[in-house]
Amino acid sequence: MHKIPRTHTCGELSVSDKDKKVCLKGWVKSWRDLGGLIFIDLRDRYGITQVVFSPEINTAIYERARGLRSEYVIMIEGVVYLRPASNVNKNLATGEIEIMVHELEVLNVAKTPPFEISDDIDINEELKLQYRYLDLRRNRLQSNIVFRSRLYKVVRDHLTALNFVEIETPILMKSTPEGARDFLVPSRNYKGKFYALPQSPQTYKQILMVAGFDRYFQIVKCFRDEDLRKDRQPEFTQIDIEMSFVEENDVMQVAEDLVKGIYSEMLKRELKDPFPVLTYDQALQEYGTDKPDLRFGLIIKNLTGIFCKTDFKSFAQVVETKGVVAAIGFEDSGKITRKMIDQYTGFVQSLGAVGLVWLRLRGTGLEGSLTKYLKPEEKAALQETFQDLKDGLIFILAGEYEPTLLRMGELRLRLGQDLNLIRKDQDSFLWVVDFPMLEFDEKEKRWIARHHPFTSPKREDLDRMEMAPHEVKARAYDLVINGTEIAGGSIRIYDSEIQSRVFRMLNISDQEAEGKFGFLLKALQYGAPPHGGIAFGFDRLVMILTGSASLRDVIAFPKTASALSLMDGAPDVVDTKQLEELGLILIDKK
Repeated sequence: MHKIPRTHTCGELSVSDKDKKVCLKGWVKSWRDLGGLIFIDLRDRYGITQVVFSPEINTAIYERARGLRSEYVIMIEGVVYLRPASNVNKNLATGEIEIMVHELEVLNVAKTPPFEISDDIDINEELKLQYRYLDLRRNRLQSNIVFRSRLYKVVRDHLTALNFVEIETPILMKSTPEGARDFLVPSRNYKGKFYALPQSPQTYKQILMVAGFDRYFQIVKCFRDEDLRKDRQPEFTQIDIEMSFVEENDVMQVAEDLVKGIYSEMLKRELKDPFPVLTYDQALQEYGTDKPDLRFGLIIKNLTGIFCKTDFKSFAQVVETKGVVAAIGFEDSGKITRKMIDQYTGFVQSLGAVGLVWLRLRGTGLEGSLTKYLKPEEKAALQETFQDLKDGLIFILAGEYEPTLLRMGELRLRLGQDLNLIRKDQDSFLWVVDFPMLEFDEKEKRWIARHHPFTSPKREDLDRMEMAPHEVKARAYDLVINGTEIAGGSIRIYDSEIQSRVFRMLNISDQEAEGKFGFLLKALQYGAPPHGGIAFGFDRLVMILTGSASLRDVIAFPKTASALSLMDGAPDVVDTKQLEELGLILIDKK
């Protein structure tokens, strides 16, 4: 009987289908025996339809229906009836109709699920991932995955219309570690040698520009063997874009238009204004981060100038060592208690701060233990700086320049959440540009690339590369949505000599550079055009667009925070024979 074709899904029947004979197939969501009638909500990915079993229609079918249970897979045939007005379910697309069942077949039985298939219950995360195939039956997750599928098409249609060519790059590639660790794949045919899974298609897409393809894109899987971090995945998807004969603004405009197209198609929201642009230095100074959330204020104030001749020793020492005295002020009206201030102090101390200084600003002036150390002109300058506050609280951090601003940025986010200042009904879009090209790695005691070693330095900084590498700015740009970096890119180095100079800045010898990146250096010598690109974090983009709380809610089969796949048990041991074929042996660390 199950060969009877399904005539409709569980989400499409309406009053216009009254008296139609239909066949539906799906899962039993709920089962109710109301004394003489059995009501079942039948579910598939399209929706829910209520079906009714009556002994007056078919006694045998009614009796069989009494044996149905949640998650049984069934086929029903019946006739569409209109529900009585008092029984209409306005929360369902099919809430005005029900199916009076004439035929029933159980296509498959199901064990009792370890949790209810519902969006409204709180389920242990590990249990959900262990039974991911059940978790994915929930409406919210199915909607997210379908949304993701639609987004693939929107991106492809948009970029294809702009003359971009979708090109697949290899998954098995040469290991070129610089940043995160590679996932390595041993070669059976070339024992002792390894492929790597790509952290990004960076070198390949640059070579495609050398090859003359001009405009490339790809929705691509990438892999990074990172240390365990919350809400990171070892494999992720990105929208990868590269363009020839471009400057920064050209790439940024394409990326911005793509985002506007996505919001228009997927959310029916028109984003018309250009996205604001901040330099890295501005973002750090005003928000304490290179990915500021602009949905709330709390701008960081630099008070260093106020305390350039202070008698307060802690601040004086910071000023003398070229540090920073930074503050955030906000309306308080007594909501922040001394106990809460102690909690905020503990919070910034956990980030490495020595302590947190605080002042209350009232109509009568400044209050707080710091006031007894302040000169009259310092008090006056503080009051002028925070003149917009009527009944305010001021938090002050002092210390080394960048670490102190970063800690203040973390405190700003914490306050924004605690004080309910973040406008969750809005999205903020922002470009951050002019990043430092390098950052110093204390563990390795060398300069490393803040983005990647193929990012071009700004033209005006080329002469500083050897003498003052810390002053060199990159032709890089990040797109930030709601405090999350959603895309990052740069103008690339297309001159092999400049690329070699950058490698030397990174303490990569000519010999090492040739071994790791010789193929790219050679390609750059054969007429490489000026080029640049950008890559979007596709998973994070879907998370923001769907309002999801976690990346795991928008990926069909995610890993845990510790990079485990609980459903199938990966990673796992392999047979000794497989290891022998690869020329590998396992060494017990003990």
